Amino acid sequence: MYGDIVILSGAGISAESGIPTFRDSDGLWNNHRIEDVATIEAYYRNPEMVHDFYNELKKELQNAEPNPAHKAITRLQQEYKNGTVSVVTQNVDLLHEKAGNKNIYHIHGQINQAVCMNCAHVITTWGDVDTQTVCPQCGAVAMMKPNIVFFGENLLYMDKVDALLHKCKLFIAIGTSGAVYPANTFARITKYHGADTIEFNLHATVNNYDFDKHVMGKAGETFPEYVENLLKV
Repeated sequence: MYGDIVILSGAGISAESGIPTFRDSDGLWNNHRIEDVATIEAYYRNPEMVHDFYNELKKELQNAEPNPAHKAITRLQQEYKNGTVSVVTQNVDLLHEKAGNKNIYHIHGQINQAVCMNCAHVITTWGDVDTQTVCPQCGAVAMMKPNIVFFGENLLYMDKVDALLHKCKLFIAIGTSGAVYPANTFARITKYHGADTIEFNLHATVNNYDFDKHVMGKAGETFPEYVENLLKV
């Protein structure tokens, strides 16, 4: 039996709940140019467009439901007795929360949050946020940015994530392409510190030498079976 477990989830696990993988092969971000909606420069240049984009995305993601892979994580967290099970997710949806997962770190932010560019106060809301929204902390107007990590910005919770990666004994990646830095280095870091590594994906990732084992197929089918067997050990 292992000690602490870290699960990294990417767009693939959400795709099985009907959420499209927003970074398309043609470089578009949910049918929009990345430069228009997913950079800090775009926010400063045209905040109305950026807010409209994420307000619509918020409605889309709010209706999504977790799939068996999300629910298997909940079972693992509830029944695993040899350490903690933490979830580091690249996804901005709340499917992990809906499934009852705990110890979740949204390193790319959350769709239902906005952060004040003046005082760093974070609000949580499923309602629209726009250039008229007033920060409840400092009173600034037109300073609430979607709490999404845009390209070029620093990831969230990385001090905590680094600590988790250094002490975990089993690293599991689910539905992540291995193409986005620095998440694509997490498996290598844990492996360097002695962890076993395993990925669940439709196809082997480009840096597949970082993983001891590859389980190909839909995570909603393969991961629950893996959890079942892991809990028997």
